[in-house]
Amino acid sequence: MDSILIFGAKYLYIFVLLIALADFLRQSKDKRIKTILMAIIALPLTYILGKILGHFYYDPRPFVQNNFIPLIPHSPDNGFPSDHAMLVGAIASIWMFINNRLSLILWLIAILVGLSRVAVGIHHYLDIAGAFVIAIACAFIANKILKIKNLQKK
Repeated sequence: MDSILIFGAKYLYIFVLLIALADFLRQSKDKRIKTILMAIIALPLTYILGKILGHFYYDPRPFVQNNFIPLIPHSPDNGFPSDHAMLVGAIASIWMFINNRLSLILWLIAILVGLSRVAVGIHHYLDIAGAFVIAIACAFIANKILKIKNLQKK
């Protein structure tokens, strides 16, 4: 069971990247451009907002707070927000405006990544939930900036 949790915490996020890339390569030229524009705005915005909020809220990692050795080695820095969860959450959030069905699959994997990172002892649930909220908010901001109406039908 530990090896499954370790895989989920360390490597499962790669599947989100690969699935999104595969869908991107199948998109029409118009949809690709809109996807790229969403990513250019949402991904850096997610990262920047996450770093800013991390300076205002410090959440010691569970293994630091409860004095145990986590299943995967990690530095004892601020756990909020989870970088892995922000990345997969941002991609899944972007895809909410690109492909609803695929977004659900990406969100399922993102949730598994987050739960795995909690289970191995390097994040609290709040670190994961905060990362997802940041990612969703930034995707909505990117969509508002770009004024993308509906990419589902194209």
